[in-house]
Amino acid sequence: MTVQKNRISRRNFTGAALGSVATLAGCSRGMAQDMMTPTAGGPEGPFFPVDFPTDSDADLTQINGRAGRAAGQVIEVHGRVLNRLGNPIEGARLRLWQANAAGRYHHPGDISTAPLDPNFQSYADLRTGTDGAWRITTIKPGGYDSPIGHRTPHIHGRIADAVRELTTQMYFSDEAELNAEDGLFRDLGALAPTAIAEADSASPNIYRWTIILDRT
Repeated sequence: MTVQKNRISRRNFTGAALGSVATLAGCSRGMAQDMMTPTAGGPEGPFFPVDFPTDSDADLTQINGRAGRAAGQVIEVHGRVLNRLGNPIEGARLRLWQANAAGRYHHPGDISTAPLDPNFQSYADLRTGTDGAWRITTIKPGGYDSPIGHRTPHIHGRIADAVRELTTQMYFSDEAELNAEDGLFRDLGALAPTAIAEADSASPNIYRWTIILDRT
């Protein structure tokens, strides 16, 4: 009788163990399915700043020491930096740069004949808060012709934490027609939605963009 009891106990234990393994496997699959899609990368382009402005705060529409304000449509971009589990990444560094409202970069390599804007900061260097949040006030960039075709309005970014760095470009949801004609945007394929900042339905001058870094 003792042997029989031991055999039953082993069978029960084996079944319980296999059940636990199956449960853990199911949880792992569920976690993988729940992980967020990383934000699509993109080329840095030729206009990353070569001389960084002394003023690189979150307001690109004004330069310290100057009374004027940049020309164009003033917008705000509100965002967060998260990992693939949806957890905020505190202290992530964002370096953002863009063309002005006329579609010209403050860069010696830009041979465009569009005017420079002496009141436009053009570059920001930020850190995310404890909740992964960041925000800039800027000018909606103009589109421009380039050797690879017409570029839709976009903002360039390098986003980095202690683990990895993402180079990407942010596009605007209310520029769908121009986005569709932009070769770099089309190259993103199914990942294109991850690079789009959505216009706020209540405040059309506010855009929201969540950046997902490919890490847990």
